[in-house]
Amino acid sequence: MPLRRILTAAALLTLLSGCATRWVVDSDVRSFSSLPAADVAAGATYRFERLPSQQDGDGARGAAALEAMAAPAFERAGLRRDDASARYTAQIGARVTPTYSPWGDPGFYPGWGPWGPGPRYGRGWYGPGWYGPGWYGPGFPPASSPWYLREVSVVLRELPSNKVVYETRARNDGPYSADSAVLPVMFQAALQGFPTPPEGERRVNIEIPKAAP
Repeated sequence: MPLRRILTAAALLTLLSGCATRWVVDSDVRSFSSLPAADVAAGATYRFERLPSQQDGDGARGAAALEAMAAPAFERAGLRRDDASARYTAQIGARVTPTYSPWGDPGFYPGWGPWGPGPRYGRGWYGPGWYGPGWYGPGFPPASSPWYLREVSVVLRELPSNKVVYETRARNDGPYSADSAVLPVMFQAALQGFPTPPEGERRVNIEIPKAAP
């Protein structure tokens, strides 16, 4: 059995026993940047980019919810939101795929390919900017064995050229259904090392002080 599955099982058993006092979200992150550190002064400004479908109604509410989750990670990275005089635009997305737990079906593991989900049951798409109830496809797994594949993404474009200067993604899978707790931490992982992140895929572990119910 792969080491990660053993560790995940141990963490899940600890959580279910009611003894968990710490919750570590482990994200696989890959980033691409053409931004020299010297070119990104502290407090560089940005604004979120919304698609036409996100201007009003449910689309606007979903975009606002996702932006609220991502904003603290941008601030940690040294970026300051300024819709009126932004240097960068930020297009963000999040995808949550409910699936069967690998512990509920020993013959099935939901795993990820190089940059996308492998075999899975059901589908949910929260991006770019989509976020909210009603986006889960058919085949939602039974409550007795939930598992979730998550991915967040950030694309920064420099203004006024609209040139892409930064792209990053973070992926995570686990039994936790608390998107409002997990997704903000994944955005933080995705922006770790901004503006000059390490090359290649890396694991970023961030602790949430107390596991959400």
